Amino acid sequence: MSLDESQDVRTPDAEPAEPVAPAGSRGGSWAALRPLLLRMHFYAGLLIAPLLFLAAATGLLYAASWQAEAIIYSDELTVARVGESALPLSAQIDAAKGAAPAGEVVSVWPAPDTEATTRVIMESPGLPEGETLTVFVDPYTAEVRGQLATVGDALPLRAWLSEFHSSLQLGEFGRNYSELAASWMWVVALGGLALWLGRRRKHRSQLVLPDRKATGRRRTLSWHGAVGLWAVAGLVVLSATGLTWSKYAGENIGQLQDSLGGATPAVSAQLGAGADAGSGEHAGHTMPDGTQMAPPPAPTTDVGIDKAVDAARAAGVTEALRVTLPAKGKGYVIKEQDKLVPVHLDSVAVDPADARVMDELRFADYPVLAQMTRFGIDLHMGTTFGLANQIALAALAVAVMFLVFWGYRMWWLRRPTKDRKLSVGRAQPRGAWRRLPVTTLLPLAAVTAMIGWFVPLLGISLVVFLAVDVLLGFVAGRRARAA
Repeated sequence: MSLDESQDVRTPDAEPAEPVAPAGSRGGSWAALRPLLLRMHFYAGLLIAPLLFLAAATGLLYAASWQAEAIIYSDELTVARVGESALPLSAQIDAAKGAAPAGEVVSVWPAPDTEATTRVIMESPGLPEGETLTVFVDPYTAEVRGQLATVGDALPLRAWLSEFHSSLQLGEFGRNYSELAASWMWVVALGGLALWLGRRRKHRSQLVLPDRKATGRRRTLSWHGAVGLWAVAGLVVLSATGLTWSKYAGENIGQLQDSLGGATPAVSAQLGAGADAGSGEHAGHTMPDGTQMAPPPAPTTDVGIDKAVDAARAAGVTEALRVTLPAKGKGYVIKEQDKLVPVHLDSVAVDPADARVMDELRFADYPVLAQMTRFGIDLHMGTTFGLANQIALAALAVAVMFLVFWGYRMWWLRRPTKDRKLSVGRAQPRGAWRRLPVTTLLPLAAVTAMIGWFVPLLGISLVVFLAVDVLLGFVAGRRARAA
C-alpha cells in the first residue's frame, strides 16, 4: 500500500533506498514490469488509501461491536435467573404480543442456550424499511426483557456500525466508497507483495521482519513491507468477500456463481409441493398448458409452533433455531443459524396441518461454491471463529491503518527538501508500459480489461487514473517545451 517505493527519482539529499535486484538477475519481464507496478502502486496508494483507511477504521469499530453488543444489551439478551424448564414457545409469543400488540409476528428465535432470551421478531408500523421489532422474552417466566428495533440479527449498535462501515451512513451513494475500497484492496495488496518479494536484501529475515537497524525512509519501508506481507492473505480475503455483497461487482459475482452451479439453495416450504419438493419454491404453480395456478390457500388448521419445532428437532435441526411462521400457501421454515465452526446451517419445512416435514436441506449438500461463499462472508463479519475471528479482523484493520500511514510517510520523506516550496515525493517516471515486451503487454492488457469489466468501479477508476495521468503528462510536456 506504499505511496511511493520508487528508487529512480531521488533528490540529492534524499536518503538512499535499499537496493533492488539488477534487471538482468531477475529476468527482462520483471525488470520491465516493476516500474509499471511501482507507478500503479503509487497512484493507487495516493488516491485510494484514504478510502482504505476509512474502511479499516469503520471495520475496526464493527469488529468490536459484537462484544459491545453483549455488554450494552445484556438485559435484553440474558435472563435474570436460569429456570428448571422453558415454557412453550406459544406462551412466549403470547407474552411478546401483549407487550407489542401492534406488531405482527413473523419469526421466532428460541433461546439458543440456558442463559439467553427468546427473540420474537415482528413487523411493526412506523419502523424504517428493513427494520423489525424484536421482543426479548425470558423463556422460563415469559417476562418481556425489552424491545429493540433490529436489522436481521444485528441489534441497534451493530446495525448502525454495519451501515457506517458499508456506506458511511450515506445510503446507496455511500456504498460506492466501500465497493471502491474493496475493488482496489486486493490490487494494492498483491502489487505491494510482488514489489516486496522482488527486492534484494542482505538477510532473508528482512523479508518477514522489519529491519530495526534501518533509519529514515528505509526503516518505514521495512515496517510497511513486513507488516504488509503478514497481512496480505487476510486483505485479499476481505476484499473478495466484501465484493460479494457490493452493488456492481456483487451482481457479476452472483451471476457467475449461478452459472457455475454455486447458487445458495433454499428449502421449499410451498404447501402441496411435498411430493415434488426438489422442483423449487414455485412447484405446482404451472399447469401443463402454461397457465398459472392460484397459490394454495392458508392452512385452516395449525398444529402450532411447538409441534413444528419438535418435528424439526426430530429431523436433526436442533442448533440456534430460527422459525419463520407460515405465510399464505406456505408452511413453517425452521433453520439453524449457528455459524461457528463446525457450522449448523441445516433447515426443514414443516406442514402446519400435521407437523409433517415437507422438505429438508443439509448444509453438507450445498454446492461447494455456496459453502465457500457462506464461510467467506461469515469470516468477514467475524462469526466463523467467534472472538478469535473478531480479534483477527481488528488486527487486520489496525494493520491497514498503519500501512496507509507508513505509505504517506514515505511519500513525505521523499520530498525535495532543498526546495522551499511545499512539495512531496514523485512517482515512477511515465512510459513504463512502453518498455514491456509485447508478449507481456498484450496478456496484461487483456486481463486488466476483463477484470475492469467484472469489477466495474475498479475499471472506471483505473480509466480515470490513466486519463489524469495522460493529461498531466501533456501539461508537463508543454511546460518543458516552453522552457
